[in-house]
Amino acid sequence: MPSDDLHKPLGLDRKIAPRRRRPGWVLPGLLSCVMIGGLILWHELAKPPIDTQTVAAIVAAEPAPPPPAPKPKAPAAHDFVQSAAQVEYESGVKVVRANGGTAPDSMIIEVPHADSLALAPAPDPRLVENSRYGPLPRTGADGARPADVYARPVETGPALKANAPGIVLVIGGLGLNRTITEEAIASLPGGVTFAFAPYGRDLAVSVAQARAAGHEVILQMPMEPLDYPQTDPGPHTLLTRATSAENTDNLHWLMSRFSGYVGIANFLGGKFTADAASLAPVLEEIGERGLIYLDDGTSPQSLAVTLAAQNDVPAVKADLVLDATPDGIDAELVKLEAIARDKGLAIGVASALPESLEKIGRFARAAQSRGLALIPLSAAVSKETPSVLDRGQ
Repeated sequence: MPSDDLHKPLGLDRKIAPRRRRPGWVLPGLLSCVMIGGLILWHELAKPPIDTQTVAAIVAAEPAPPPPAPKPKAPAAHDFVQSAAQVEYESGVKVVRANGGTAPDSMIIEVPHADSLALAPAPDPRLVENSRYGPLPRTGADGARPADVYARPVETGPALKANAPGIVLVIGGLGLNRTITEEAIASLPGGVTFAFAPYGRDLAVSVAQARAAGHEVILQMPMEPLDYPQTDPGPHTLLTRATSAENTDNLHWLMSRFSGYVGIANFLGGKFTADAASLAPVLEEIGERGLIYLDDGTSPQSLAVTLAAQNDVPAVKADLVLDATPDGIDAELVKLEAIARDKGLAIGVASALPESLEKIGRFARAAQSRGLALIPLSAAVSKETPSVLDRGQ
């Protein structure tokens, strides 16, 4: 019968491979594993049961020792420096470190002035006139004047004689440079009068800080110099070619820059202060508002003191410009002291320059030990007897 692939059952023609025989070592290996596992199980079951109460008692009787306390960390050098700097800043104590060293190798050489006075708060509502530029000073309805209310009292004490020569020191140009202004506030005794220019930023803050440190304050008024406009004092300068109304308007703008000042001082003004027609109305306005006037003595042609007397305005002229030449400050201070001893009173003005602050500050701090009374400007100009604060009481 011929072969018929179509009628063969599927898969019947495949050759069946012979079964493999397992190696002889498989069964003994399995038996060995079973025996080892049995021995381990018997060993574990043979152990005595765990007494949980005994374990708890042992744990309670022998508590774990506390972790060792961390060793104190020795402060680094920069920690000392930061601490000293913070103390110096917050207390006002001036610290000098020898050869540029750091704390604790430092020496305190100067402390804040214990005689700092808290001046009357400014602005006093009685002494404020509202304007389109801001608050202006004025004489109060009760007759109170800014020159009196905002003044620093004159101090006396057992170290000074009743008729001790008086010294007035005025530092001008403040408010223009914040660093210099802060240095002046920190380094100069409160008896030094501060003159602020009207153009500085944050003037109200700087003036408040100065007054909080006991410094009497005046406003510097920019006036036309001889070589204007080559030399331009700044915006709203009072000019000889302007009308009286225009100068008064500029005067009001300048007066509104801050509050708490007792008077006005010229800034430049060689031409303006020599022009009676221009200067007289300005002085009259200043007097009516209860302020005093200081002629800084830089112009020999100034008519300010003469016109002020004619208009019943309290005014005075400085005796010396102390820092006309930087190298001559010490010599000028000697002259100022001689004038004070001869006439009983001397007024010196200077600019807010680092060398001026250093030398004038040293002179001011030593004034009382030299028998000199450091007095504010208002005490030298005021019509009435200035208020007196006796430190000896």
